[in-house]
Amino acid sequence: MDSFPAANGSQIIRRLVATIQDNAAYLSELDGAIGDGDHGINMSKGFGLALAQLDEQADLSTGLATLGETLFTEIGGAMGPLYGTFFSEMAAACQNRKTIDAILFGTMLQAGLHGVQDLGDAKVCDKTLVDTLAPATKSYVAALTAGATFAEALQRMARAAESGKESTRDLVAQIGRASRLGERTRGHLDAGATSCYLILDAMAGSMLALLAK
Repeated sequence: MDSFPAANGSQIIRRLVATIQDNAAYLSELDGAIGDGDHGINMSKGFGLALAQLDEQADLSTGLATLGETLFTEIGGAMGPLYGTFFSEMAAACQNRKTIDAILFGTMLQAGLHGVQDLGDAKVCDKTLVDTLAPATKSYVAALTAGATFAEALQRMARAAESGKESTRDLVAQIGRASRLGERTRGHLDAGATSCYLILDAMAGSMLALLAK
């Protein structure tokens, strides 16, 4: 299949929540090296609160909107608004759509990326979640342009997201609290880039499962 019903969206949201909760301690450990050490805790809290509000019959747009609103209002610091905007923009891009196909998901990714960049003004190589999200989005769109199927494009997105996440290890933080540490941030993965990889990888995995049905 090259599409799946938007009505199955709650499955995607539930996998996102499980992924973040399973990796909460790891994300906080990463954040503790060059940040406040609470990234995983805050993300797990926000995703859990969103899940508690999620109707099992919610479509993808509704699920993403619930997640976005919850993260925006319940997580402190910069990450709540950034991820809240990301999911809210994705939700808006697929609102009232009954089927999610490859082109639509590309539009959703681009909307999410633009929302994050407009809010945080981060660029690739600033050592943020944009180092994961931007190349993942670019790779997905490029794959479709080259004739890839929905499934193939999702797989390429996930690989690009992992590479983007890994690239932050050798970067020096340019914005946010970590930027005050300068060269001391080199050699550490960025926690936001890592959580973004986990989100995109989980999203790809759950969508691939839906496409296989």
